[in-house]
Amino acid sequence: MNVNKLLHTPEMQEEVRFEMDLSDLDFGGSKPVSRPVVVDCRLRNKAGLLLCGMQMATTMHCVCDRCGEEYDAEKSVCYDCVLAEERQSEDSDEIIVLEDDEVDLEELARDAFILDMDTKFLCSEDCKGLCAGCGALHLPHRMCPECGNYNGREVKVVKSVAADK
Repeated sequence: MNVNKLLHTPEMQEEVRFEMDLSDLDFGGSKPVSRPVVVDCRLRNKAGLLLCGMQMATTMHCVCDRCGEEYDAEKSVCYDCVLAEERQSEDSDEIIVLEDDEVDLEELARDAFILDMDTKFLCSEDCKGLCAGCGALHLPHRMCPECGNYNGREVKVVKSVAADK
């Protein structure tokens, strides 16, 4: 997108909406971004600075890293940066230098979305995962109803330790 007019017109703004296909992205052996990512972008010349604000949203199809259950999760990302013709200082990572007054909004949005991805997918924060003894899905209590293991150890070991006290 050419932003020359925005760069040189004080207080001018432009809003852009588009969808990104990130279904090819692999995160830990799965491709959770199966639906389009909707991007709302606002470019605004404020006091000679070209501000870029993006809001991205999609519904991801994930597999829990603890229990293996599939679930859908809403994902939203906000990203803000400054677009400039040249870098004023080397310290700011939030300044994007334009080439010939052009900016690739989809590339900016893609990078911001990827950097905001979680390293693990959990169906819930309190997911107990799988039993270390038999692989059964844990229920809210600690003892496995399938094999009697207690957090990967047999219940009789826990009982014998308790009896020694």
